[in-house]
Amino acid sequence: MALVLGLLASPGAATAAPDPESADRVALVQGPIIQSPNDHRQYRAITLDNGLQAVLISDPEADKAAAAMDVSVGSNNDPADMPGLAHFLEHMLFLGTEGYPDPDGYQRFISQNGGSHNAFTADQDTNFYFDVDPGAFSEALDRFSQFFISPQFNPDYVDRERHAVNSEYQARRDDDARRIDEALGKALNPEHPLNHFSVGSLETLNSDRRPLRQALLDFYQRHYDANVMHLTALSPEPLDAMEKQVRQRFAAIPDRGLQKPVVDQPLARAGDLPASIRIKSNEARRQLEFLFPIDDPTLEYTDKPDDYLANLLGHEGEGSLLAALRKAGWADGLSAGTRAGDGRHALFDVSISLTPEGEHHLDDIQASLFDQIRRIRDHGVEAWRYREQAKLAEQSFRFQQRSEPIDTVRGMAMSLAHYPLQDVQYAPYRMDRFDAEAIDDILGRLTPDNLLRVYSGPDVTGNETTRYFSTPYTLTRRDGWPAGAPLDGLGLPDANPYIAEDLSVHPFESDEPARLVDSPSVEIWHQADSDFGAPRVEWRFSLQNPDASRDARHAVLTRLLAGWLNDGLNERFYPASLAGQEFAAYAHGRGITLAFSGWRDHQDRLMKTVVEQLRQGEITDASVERVKQGLKRNWENAPQDALYQQMQRTLGEALMRPQVSTANMLAAIDGIDAQDVRDYRRQFLDRLYLQAMAVGNLDAPLAKREGLLVANALSPELRASAIPPLTVLDVPANAPALHPATARGDSAVLRYLQGPDLSLQDQAGLAVIGQLIGPPFFAKLRTDEQLGYIVSAGYAPFMNAPGLMMLVQSPSASSATIGQRMDAFLAAFDQRIAALGDDDLAPYRQAVRQQLLQRDPSLSSRADRLWQTLAYPQADFDRRQQLAATVDELTASDIRRAWQALRRNPALDVTADAGDQASDVDALTKGFVPLSQR
Repeated sequence: MALVLGLLASPGAATAAPDPESADRVALVQGPIIQSPNDHRQYRAITLDNGLQAVLISDPEADKAAAAMDVSVGSNNDPADMPGLAHFLEHMLFLGTEGYPDPDGYQRFISQNGGSHNAFTADQDTNFYFDVDPGAFSEALDRFSQFFISPQFNPDYVDRERHAVNSEYQARRDDDARRIDEALGKALNPEHPLNHFSVGSLETLNSDRRPLRQALLDFYQRHYDANVMHLTALSPEPLDAMEKQVRQRFAAIPDRGLQKPVVDQPLARAGDLPASIRIKSNEARRQLEFLFPIDDPTLEYTDKPDDYLANLLGHEGEGSLLAALRKAGWADGLSAGTRAGDGRHALFDVSISLTPEGEHHLDDIQASLFDQIRRIRDHGVEAWRYREQAKLAEQSFRFQQRSEPIDTVRGMAMSLAHYPLQDVQYAPYRMDRFDAEAIDDILGRLTPDNLLRVYSGPDVTGNETTRYFSTPYTLTRRDGWPAGAPLDGLGLPDANPYIAEDLSVHPFESDEPARLVDSPSVEIWHQADSDFGAPRVEWRFSLQNPDASRDARHAVLTRLLAGWLNDGLNERFYPASLAGQEFAAYAHGRGITLAFSGWRDHQDRLMKTVVEQLRQGEITDASVERVKQGLKRNWENAPQDALYQQMQRTLGEALMRPQVSTANMLAAIDGIDAQDVRDYRRQFLDRLYLQAMAVGNLDAPLAKREGLLVANALSPELRASAIPPLTVLDVPANAPALHPATARGDSAVLRYLQGPDLSLQDQAGLAVIGQLIGPPFFAKLRTDEQLGYIVSAGYAPFMNAPGLMMLVQSPSASSATIGQRMDAFLAAFDQRIAALGDDDLAPYRQAVRQQLLQRDPSLSSRADRLWQTLAYPQADFDRRQQLAATVDELTASDIRRAWQALRRNPALDVTADAGDQASDVDALTKGFVPLSQR
């Protein structure tokens, strides 16, 4: 896989310029910003008198207004005596300003008005963003602007938030990505910011050397300034109105004459390379990375020489490096691209996911990589390959899909900080000129003498340990490399035969999905769509078998069969995926879904190939073993996942049927081999019910023809009544507390309060209560009581079963203490609900209504929503509208009754403490009955 890890604009943005070598360029909407022809929003770029640059986007159809501010300062700029200060400052800006001193006021206002907010601190950037209902945008923008004008840095919250940052650090101490990155820095220039602790902790954020609040003020004044800020705002309002608001709100940001900081230290010094480093991972994953220092290619984004090489080295088709490694049994994944760019320097990274056998062939893998690099250097730098990549990028840009407003503004604000104004939308797609010299220059850096080889795996025993994440590692400076034998069968890809030719967009009237085929064993649904302006189609085929999750063995076999189908088609389909045709098979409780996503043109060719492979393809021992190893690795690593994710997974495994828990599938997988999968394929295909849906730019006759192409080839024979329905279980009285099989050291409690029934009234009531409960829960248990960094509460339905979820993960408090604090909060919240009036309720009700009626941001999201509707007992495609209408009618009295009923119902707790015995979730919930039987 070609994976470029540098800066990218959001999917709602891109840039272009004439290409004399390509006749396939599309006509672009010209102006200050180059737009996709599929983007009909209005843009305006302005610069305020204080130097602040802003892009305004008017989208009359937007359901949300959003804004983002990118500040060109990040963890690279932390003072040496206070690592993590930039991140700490990001936290502090949310806790009150002169105009809005309430530390929880910003979050409460955003939530009350149907919005969301967040921020992140990267190496070179700190990015703040929010979205909100359009009617509240003006006040939200005013509150937001004060972060950069009059932050309080309230002394009462400095130490408190310092503990919150430390909780975030503690929650991520076991994350392999952070552990490996810290060790990686030890192999490179210690003066470069890459070798730097960026999160912050109680140790680094202290007042031993200087007062912490004063350090915050100094850092803010030294690095926060209108000249290094870039704002993006999106709203349904006209541009003139938006410009007036932005100028009013942000003109007071100080102009201190600052410039964007520059990193002047190289990533590697003379004598640092070549080198190898072995790093111990927590997860049962074996990863091999080849890192080469190069010049940061961001400056050459218009030509993308690094993308060109990443595409060839990361190719997964026939003759590729990955194909050869897979055939040898040494690897099951590969990506290539640029990472760690700092504006001047970067690393070109070839990353390989190894099998256990691959660990014993590192030198041979290295020799194979350099053999492929030599082949590219001698025969692969060709203009036709560049033109093909540029054509595919241009197709993607031409039919670019809009992203959510919050994603658009976040990405564009960051792009403004790194690209010229005209290119903030097109930069990720732009490929103007085949520059063989620039490509050769990067190839000249991909040499054994300029290599840092990184191996990470659970079996490593290091002779040194990193300071902040306690990662064992061994670093070896090398004079040369052991000889290895390159693999046979390597080659370069041929011209891509899957590039779409018919890109015409057919106009259709919007309508609900219609059932085209309704036979006893097959149902095919279709919705013609031209709303997204692209000749794309989303197909879903659910192959349902009553035995798919009958027990752990069958659940594993279903996953192995789906995995084998993906694995067996990977090399053949990789060119198709580059050309915009995607396919994936995934297993679920009732069978296997075949998902196709891509251009209408040639899509049927892929469908025929997939069905042929499923019915008649050879199930080899090697392919099943690769899939088996991947599943085992994922399931074995489940205890290393973020603890809050483990808690949520445990809850889902407890309440949804048909389903088998991860732990029980892991216990069953070793007893299954390739012959079992061969036998199961026949049994699986002999007992099918087929449910299908097409959503996109195709008419009913074509949808029916393509749907029947698959249905007739599979010949399903079962009726829908033979397939177990998707069911949510009822939480009984005295339900046992469940414990995930976690290797994490924190404690946590997830408390699930299940609604009384499946009625629209209950769903609407709990959705509004979820909107009400989130901000005060966060304010009390995180901001005030400092229980931990990960604290949340809100609406959490399973299908049409309403419920509330409260979650706290803590590095210091036990689950018993967390549970007591939750009890105390709920008792106080009882009083808040009791005092709730209709006027208090109105904004929360409106926020939920707006969320329910938001338009689908993309064709794939629309297809997923409609497809999920088919899982309900009745396919009501207007469920959202029905639920929104019910929300509209709710009164404060209704909310009080809903809350009282919820409190009377039993709760289900998922808890975690060090030393807990993991629960057998399947066994403990075996006696639960479906909620529909309550």
